Amino acid sequence: MKLVLGEEQQELRATVRAFMETVSPREGHSPAVYARLNGELGLSGLIIPEEYGGAGAGMTELAVVLEEAGAALLPGPFLAGALAAITLTRLPDKELLTAVAEGRVTATVAPLAGGSALVADSRDGEALVKGRLPQVLNAAEADVLLAPVTRNDGVALVAIDLTDQGVTRVPLTALDETRSMAEVVLAGVRGRVLAAPPDGAALESAWTLFSVALAAEQLGVMRACLDAIVGYAKIRVAFGRYIGSYQGVKHKLADMHCKLEQAESIVRYAAWAADESPGELPQAAALAQAYVGRACFEVARDHLLLHGGIGFTWEHDAHLYYKRAKTDEVLLGPPRTHRERLADLLEL
Repeated sequence: MKLVLGEEQQELRATVRAFMETVSPREGHSPAVYARLNGELGLSGLIIPEEYGGAGAGMTELAVVLEEAGAALLPGPFLAGALAAITLTRLPDKELLTAVAEGRVTATVAPLAGGSALVADSRDGEALVKGRLPQVLNAAEADVLLAPVTRNDGVALVAIDLTDQGVTRVPLTALDETRSMAEVVLAGVRGRVLAAPPDGAALESAWTLFSVALAAEQLGVMRACLDAIVGYAKIRVAFGRYIGSYQGVKHKLADMHCKLEQAESIVRYAAWAADESPGELPQAAALAQAYVGRACFEVARDHLLLHGGIGFTWEHDAHLYYKRAKTDEVLLGPPRTHRERLADLLEL
């Protein structure tokens, strides 16, 4: 088992980090930024196989990129696109995979677990889809929605054109200001069936990989928060001393550092398992969300508190990291559901 990044992965991290330094979370989603991100760096097709125009990289490389995106609080549909790409690699569709890899199509995905909120009558490889999805990640910016749909022969994964006249997208006020949410209502919209019905194991595999991808982003949020508060503790003076010299602050920073180190080991292991040891992946992915999700929020919370008065102002970015951490913590369900899943997998 090799959990240390290789030379090529370190170069990828350095390249993406340099790019992310030019991005501001306060500027919101910028199509121009994504055009460069996909055109110059080819990140939209990172994990898509080469036969479909992608780079054919693994989850380890995707985790590296998502970590840097999380550290920069990259606004827009990058995570949603990554989750959609993961889904499509498990249930390959040449047309969509090629379009996503080239950056021509932005895709998002509805929750794959917990049943389907959509129903459809199907014929000739198409589905007339009806139903409502109360929260879809970056649905406002996406062109295509991948969603499980209940049909008369089971649950199928369907690709839905979000620009169709039968689609209503209602923007929601999201906690995370850098990442949009929208309600999606479908009134007899035509959807293309990607698998009929899809392999249940393939959807389960995709959902498991979602946990790894999200944990990688959370790791980046944690790292950025710790770096920011350590830097602040070295320059902020209170009562004639740098605040980093106070025992209470030092102990809190040490605790945050320990959480970050543990989280990094867990994420690196989960990404390695996804690429090299699929049998270990379910436990590793469940552990990633059971631990990293909560740890990320705690680090972001303490980072905000240790900034003192400035941390509570809208002018500082601390509240943006806090909101991203809380949103990510519950994006795939609260940590307790992942702990329960981990316990079941370990037969505890």
